[in-house]
Amino acid sequence: MSGRPDPEWDSLWDSVGAGEKPRRPASSERPASAGGPAKAGSARPAGGSGGAGSAGIGSPSVAGRSSASQATGGPAFIVRTDGAARGNPGPASLGAVLIDASLPGASRPDAPPIATISEYLGVQTNNVAEYTGVIRALALAEELGARAVDLLLDSNLIVEQLHGRWRVKDAKLIPLHAEAKARLGRFGRWSAAHVPRAQNKQADALCNEAIDRVQAGTGPRVVVTRPK
Repeated sequence: MSGRPDPEWDSLWDSVGAGEKPRRPASSERPASAGGPAKAGSARPAGGSGGAGSAGIGSPSVAGRSSASQATGGPAFIVRTDGAARGNPGPASLGAVLIDASLPGASRPDAPPIATISEYLGVQTNNVAEYTGVIRALALAEELGARAVDLLLDSNLIVEQLHGRWRVKDAKLIPLHAEAKARLGRFGRWSAAHVPRAQNKQADALCNEAIDRVQAGTGPRVVVTRPK
């Protein structure tokens, strides 16, 4: 995989209506909802599987299907995403990992990804960051020719809203929800299941990396890795 700044994501930013463009926050701000202390450096896989009662890739809560022409052909990806806001609202970011679903152990929390996203979002709420993470991951999956995606998310709110079981009441989330549903409709098959936060440590680490590198002035706002 190769990691590099990706200016093309700027146009995608405009399409999701996620609020103001990113700005650098004060370095004194501390995490409030990023799933633990921030860690600099490369994303590290989670060690071990989650606890009982978690939804795995073999039993997603509901599968969604579209009539898109992508119903056949192309790879299937397991997608884990996360969003973080240190302050809620506060300095926010997203992280996502895409895993080849055909590989042995692909549903394990520590399965090696074939593509990743780590992006700083500026000042946003946690839910905006979570939804934007899903949208960015779906855009990358589509770019890589996916025919199917299985979302494993630690945001039960997003899972329930994607399946239409919960209403989208927050005005900031309405366009993001619409964008996510539109992108899901382009795949031949999709599913979304809730998993414990402990199973999403790879995506969480990418969130923290994004905030840390921008606050420290040591890296770009967006880092995307793709298969070589």
